[in-house]
Amino acid sequence: MVAMDIDKETVRRKALELVDADGHGVGTRLANAVGVSRQVANGYLQALERDGLVEATGTTRAKTYKLRTQAEADIRYPRAGLQEDLVWRELIAPVVARLPQSVRDIWHYASTEIINNAIDHSQATDVYVGVRRNALRTEVSVADDGEGIFLKIQRALGLHDTREALLELAKGKLTTAPENHSGEGIFFTSRMVDEFDIVSGNLHFTHGERKLDRISEREATAPGTTVLMRLANDSTRVMKDVFDRFADPEDYTFDRTVVPIRLAQHEGEKLVSRSQAKRVAHRFERFRHVVLDFTGVEEIGQAFADEIFRVFAANHPDIRIVPENTSPEVAKMIRRALAAARETD
Repeated sequence: MVAMDIDKETVRRKALELVDADGHGVGTRLANAVGVSRQVANGYLQALERDGLVEATGTTRAKTYKLRTQAEADIRYPRAGLQEDLVWRELIAPVVARLPQSVRDIWHYASTEIINNAIDHSQATDVYVGVRRNALRTEVSVADDGEGIFLKIQRALGLHDTREALLELAKGKLTTAPENHSGEGIFFTSRMVDEFDIVSGNLHFTHGERKLDRISEREATAPGTTVLMRLANDSTRVMKDVFDRFADPEDYTFDRTVVPIRLAQHEGEKLVSRSQAKRVAHRFERFRHVVLDFTGVEEIGQAFADEIFRVFAANHPDIRIVPENTSPEVAKMIRRALAAARETD
């Protein structure tokens, strides 16, 4: 086998990624991926094991690898009197201290925003915060034993069910305590990290940089809310770039949102009614630019399209509504609604 022109650090990185994806048969998969013999590939894995980056169980070809935790810490705090900056300084900052400054900045913002939400909104008794770092990424989790974020939003906004609360949360500019919060923290945090999960009640919401936003239902096993965030240790993302994507360039206000339309679509249902459209458009007036992401939505009804792209648009001419990732059927319905809007001008 002829080795590819590839440096050692690249091979080590590839080995770590293969271990992360599946700990079985890593030696063979690494050899095939980078063009070296299995013996050489195993040498790289043994070096990673000696360096404390991976750990293995089993022997020879049955060996199974996994990434080794490099640093971790967790504390359960009484919520009363808790201050998020002290949690950052005491618990999280030491674990991420050796990461690039831009990555530390993201963790500082993201962790303090989510911890502050638990302090100010959850009405919990305790707040658990955990942080763990391996060779590829860092994870931070924040959990409380309060009412639950989706249930609280449902009550505050008078929504029909908790799934609607999740759709509202995804839009941004949502807070149940407007005197103290802007409602921007979760929106921006979810876009700064690679993966962002909220588990509360019977719902699990996932937002990922490379994944579709999705909702899954589960059996509610405990009260409260758990937020899990993951970010690559070598991420090139910069906080300012994330803010700039959703801010007005002149006054730097949060005026742009991206709404994942698939969150409005209950399992087994299609988006066909005006009522569904009105729920989607709820609070659009807080933005100047609304992107409707139709990824995962194969078709919509005429009334749904008409309510958003003709009726709502006519009543809010200062709001720009832009559809993205539309299937041919969705695009056809939107064109029909826009044509009807032009006829009524």
